[in-house]
Amino acid sequence: MPRDKTASHHKVLAAAREEFMKYGFENASMRRIGERCGMSAAGLYRHCRDKQDLFSMIVEPSIQKINDWLDAHIKRSIQTMEADEIDLWKDSEIDMMRDLIYPNMEEYRLLLTKAQGSPYENFLHDLTEQHQNKMLEFIPLLYERGYVAKRIDAKELHLLLSAYTMAMFEPVVHGYSLEDAYRCLETLEAFFLPGWKQLLGV
Repeated sequence: MPRDKTASHHKVLAAAREEFMKYGFENASMRRIGERCGMSAAGLYRHCRDKQDLFSMIVEPSIQKINDWLDAHIKRSIQTMEADEIDLWKDSEIDMMRDLIYPNMEEYRLLLTKAQGSPYENFLHDLTEQHQNKMLEFIPLLYERGYVAKRIDAKELHLLLSAYTMAMFEPVVHGYSLEDAYRCLETLEAFFLPGWKQLLGV
């Protein structure tokens, strides 16, 4: 009977996820991953180049979901603004946490707490910078239409986005229950969104 390579690959990824969650990227062992899925080292390396490649296979889909959401969010915001609708804040990163991140808490906890020593160890900082760059492109469009109550420079924006991003992801980092995470999210929404609206004049 021919081997199901797709099934084998899923088996490798499942074993690797368990290993990375237990030991973190830095201390994870390719030998143990092979043992977890009943595969020799040679067999394991048919599925990946090295440990970093294997870790990337697991976390990159999660990162892509965030990137896709943020791209769509900016697009929706521009469309709303161009339609001269009053409420530009119909959706926010709070919705991303509620709909995407918190329902997949363990998936993102791996990325946020077990990536030390990998290219992803500064993920939240990198995400903040990415979000900042998108907002710096978007804010001039608001200026043109008479929005933005305060002139915001890159340093101020980075400060605010860092606090906002870190606060939203803290329930993931600390392994809150879903119920507690959603309750905290309501508090964050009540605290941050009025400030953003006031700052951006929307």
